Amino acid sequence: MGTLYQKQAPPLLQDLKITILDTFPVFPSQETVRKSIFLSNIDQVLNFHVQTLHFFPSHKDFPPHVVADKLKIALEKLLVTYDFFAGRLTMNPETGRLEIDCNAAGAGFVVASSECSLDEVGELVYPNPAFGQLILKAMDILNKEDQPLCIFQVTSFRCGGFAIGISTNHVTFDGISFKTFLDNLAAVAAGEHLAVVPFKDRQLLAARSPPRVSFPHAELLKLNTPLAQESNASVFDLSKESLDFKIFRLTSTDICKLKEKANTHNATDGVRISSFNVVTAHIWRCKALSYEEEGEVGQDLERVSTILYAVNIRPRLAPPLPASYTGNAVLTAYACAKCKELEEGPFSRLVEMVGEGAKRMNDEYARSVIDWGEINRGFPHGEFLVSSWWRLGFEEVEYPWGCPRYSCPLVYHRKDIILLFPDTVDNNGVNVLVALPSKQMGKFEIFFHKFLST
Repeated sequence: MGTLYQKQAPPLLQDLKITILDTFPVFPSQETVRKSIFLSNIDQVLNFHVQTLHFFPSHKDFPPHVVADKLKIALEKLLVTYDFFAGRLTMNPETGRLEIDCNAAGAGFVVASSECSLDEVGELVYPNPAFGQLILKAMDILNKEDQPLCIFQVTSFRCGGFAIGISTNHVTFDGISFKTFLDNLAAVAAGEHLAVVPFKDRQLLAARSPPRVSFPHAELLKLNTPLAQESNASVFDLSKESLDFKIFRLTSTDICKLKEKANTHNATDGVRISSFNVVTAHIWRCKALSYEEEGEVGQDLERVSTILYAVNIRPRLAPPLPASYTGNAVLTAYACAKCKELEEGPFSRLVEMVGEGAKRMNDEYARSVIDWGEINRGFPHGEFLVSSWWRLGFEEVEYPWGCPRYSCPLVYHRKDIILLFPDTVDNNGVNVLVALPSKQMGKFEIFFHKFLST
């Protein structure tokens, strides 16, 4: 019940012995119309890169060099439909807003090889700092001002397996629209039509005129600096303190037991007792109660803990956004409670609070958040964020060479972000990736098992 993935993390390969074989730009296969792409207030604060890794076993019909060729050709075709992906991020001097100049300057493409085999790389579920060698983050052959919004890297391993590393600027996609892009990439690589026609009009998430902030937004922190100067800022702690790193596995049986516990008090009126809600409530309690201020002894039960988590607003707007909406259509929901309630209150109430955070995100609330971003410059703000890659389905994308053995983001150890990933063994289970200072990690682990068993 609620086991550690392994009692001790396996030794991680420190150097994948990568050789870069080729680096070049990839351009749209047809001429595209030059235009500027409007970026919503949700897009505006996401000017940073997200790196994802997709590992594949060897395939006799698709050796890595064939895969690289097929991906290059497919990407050239997709850059016609996804014209903004071949563009460049610019600042409009009149509005002070970020835009994408669809100038067909191209995406980046890298071909590399590793002297290691996939088996030597080890447990792929463990975020290894060396995985950073599988994704090129900038193109040295281009000027700093001309960096692409997307870079692909295909790395072959000695065994014939390979990894596809993709670095994308977050202004282009959220996780849902990136999954659609991958489905289209796989379809075009197989010689088929687009799996889903992307909907690219981001004006649907423009602020109202005049903007109308109709709710207090405790989940947002106002900044006093212009947005352009805050593109690399973060409200989360970026300190370099030493952190322990562990993966906690919740099996489908564990999750069912959490759902049963949430049902016992019948407090979750109108709130769905979903797998995400019960897992998030369980993590919230463990994380909040393991927190301690430096120099303090014991837990301040009057302290208020705020948890943040993403909600897809596509189906929540009136009218709903198209499911294939291309940009960022995810907002940050929140729940707040005193540590005393988290420790002593019924689990069903915690699940209810998590569910209420998502339920709050209706059309008017989402529009209020977007309008807040028109008036203010700021970011989501809370004690920690649950970032879920659990149900995005990257590992289900069917390429001509098969589905990935494992897909994941490139992970950096951060004590204020807890990551949820699919379990490689149990399709309905989840792996919880936690990084904390040693003492707090010990407390988190105790609470994790205690609250599962009671």
